[in-house]
Amino acid sequence: MTRNDLALAPTEGAAMKVLAEVPDAEPPTQMPAISGALIVRLTEAIEALAALSKIQDPELKALTPAEAGEALGKTENWVKEAIRDRRIPFTYVGKSPRLLPRHIRWVLESGELMPLAQAA
Repeated sequence: MTRNDLALAPTEGAAMKVLAEVPDAEPPTQMPAISGALIVRLTEAIEALAALSKIQDPELKALTPAEAGEALGKTENWVKEAIRDRRIPFTYVGKSPRLLPRHIRWVLESGELMPLAQAA
């Protein structure tokens, strides 16, 4: 189900908002009927959004080399080679190497260079 599916039928609040924006419009005497199928679709969409919005502890999210490469602006291959050469910290989940958010922060912080005092 997409947002476009939900946008097909206006709600009472949306109709009133549109009427409030148009100064000469008269309020409708009767709001359009909302079908049971639309209510079911809306309920399913709300439940799906609620399931997606459950906040997990971001420190427990283990990133794959592809996800870590995207976060670092590097390729998956760069991350795999850096893990193999032990140039960056990582952890194993089973037999798969994973990077935690603190590993990503370490990589970013370890590459930071400060300006020289003479350059200022």
